[in-house]
Amino acid sequence: MRKDYKKLMVIGSGPIVIGQAAEFDFSGSQACKSLREEGYKTVLVNSNPATIQTDLEMADAVYIEPMQADIIAKIIEKEGVDGIMAGMGGQTALNICSELAENGTLDRLGVTLLGTQPEAIAMSEDRELFKETMEKIGEPVPISRTCTSIEQAIEAVKVIGRYPVLIRPAYTLGGTGGGIAYNEEELKDICGRGLAYSRIHQVLIEESVLGWKEYEYEVMRDHNDNCIIICNMENIDAMGIHTGESIVCAPCLTLSDLDHQRLRDASLKVIRALGIEGGCNVQFAYNPANGDYRLIEVNPRVSRSSALASKATGYPIARVSAKIAVGYTLDEIPNRVTGTTYAAFEPSVDYVVLKVPRWPFDKFRTVDRHLGTQMKSTGETMAIGRTFEEALLKGVRSLEIGSVHLDPVNMTDEQLEDELVHATDKRIFAIAEALRKGWSIEKVSELASWDAFFTRKVANIVNMEKRLASEPLGKDLLKEAKCMGFCDAAIASFTGKDEMDIRRTRKDLGIVPVYKMVDTCSAEFEAKTPYFYSTYGLSSEVKRDKSKKNIIII
Repeated sequence: MRKDYKKLMVIGSGPIVIGQAAEFDFSGSQACKSLREEGYKTVLVNSNPATIQTDLEMADAVYIEPMQADIIAKIIEKEGVDGIMAGMGGQTALNICSELAENGTLDRLGVTLLGTQPEAIAMSEDRELFKETMEKIGEPVPISRTCTSIEQAIEAVKVIGRYPVLIRPAYTLGGTGGGIAYNEEELKDICGRGLAYSRIHQVLIEESVLGWKEYEYEVMRDHNDNCIIICNMENIDAMGIHTGESIVCAPCLTLSDLDHQRLRDASLKVIRALGIEGGCNVQFAYNPANGDYRLIEVNPRVSRSSALASKATGYPIARVSAKIAVGYTLDEIPNRVTGTTYAAFEPSVDYVVLKVPRWPFDKFRTVDRHLGTQMKSTGETMAIGRTFEEALLKGVRSLEIGSVHLDPVNMTDEQLEDELVHATDKRIFAIAEALRKGWSIEKVSELASWDAFFTRKVANIVNMEKRLASEPLGKDLLKEAKCMGFCDAAIASFTGKDEMDIRRTRKDLGIVPVYKMVDTCSAEFEAKTPYFYSTYGLSSEVKRDKSKKNIIII
């Protein structure tokens, strides 16, 4: 641990915007607590008064000020800060710290950037430097050209050879300013926006990998070059839809072990080449037809995916990243969940976790609802189950959109086909509706660019609906439906019974939820402070402590 630091600054993410929401409050709060555990004085800067980060007990000094480099510089000077943590405040904090490093403020004030250094940030965020670095280590990236003008972008397409092309602005969040261009007119329009949004006025024009699968790896590295994989995640929607807009599954369910090892090795190779210390997110496009892959991008900071991976595995990514930033190595940081292992142990999971996006189209009724490379969702739910079906239905119920199930949608066949090809927020409901109408799994998968594995899982839910509507509701069928994630209200609607009658019958038959453990180690070690999720059909792992009073906080 660094003894020469006395006071450290954590920069928050500012106001909640599309692509940057409460997940960064979670990571920044973890970081503040982690640093205070080590005896450091902490200074927190965040312009959002509503976040838990700005509670007075979170840091020794809290500043609610505009998230601008010149303002941050004044606070650094006033407080006598020794080091700044950039990776906990999303793209906002990363951009501010990059600007402070580039304009010489950090050197002038003698302030250290903790964790990932400016050079590593530049290699990850600057599209040209990133491409050059990946080519040096032999990792495949899409054919691309970096551009700083619309004229250069037009020439880049000529080099790539065909439309469509993907436009990725540098130093932006949630795909802001980016998009897919199918012709020169769209290219000019998207590039104009992208260049304006980019902090360094740079965009990457990239060959299309539309329809390929998208996988993500959450990776952790310390200054001794110890690296581990925290979690891998699979975007159920194919490339062309932003990861923040897609249902995401952890762990990957359609990736073979051989290909997992290839992407795992590539992820470790990438984080080492970039010199990132702490957590980072590596994204791949994967062609299931021939096994080819392309490295899409790296986030050299805690991200939306980091929050998901952290909750999915029980591994406190932000807390560990903060410890690494002040000099700890992975083998020195205890795992609080087990109390016996260390952060160098890779987590393992024996359940399925799904992230389901939540869109604000109920408030913005005139907005184009089609999903693409730029985020429109403003939130998400996370659900854990023993099966994909259970996690999916839990996730949909948690969206607070008035649905307790994959409710039917009133669409013609033509409208359904258009919805599957050109996705909106109704896609998952449209897929279920197409299967109810008897469309084949193969047809639905092809239209939606989904892996047939996931379509088959939705088909399992639809088949259970039909069984509930046509078969007597005995104990076995009721238990099977509950294990699949059906709530009592959904079962009641398909059987024509009252919800309270279903609940009474279920309890009388002894079909009640049990609680399973999220312990980072799939029960290999005893867990001291785990958290739990509910499921059906198994034994409970909750051990009630009768020696103490129990309080429920909702």
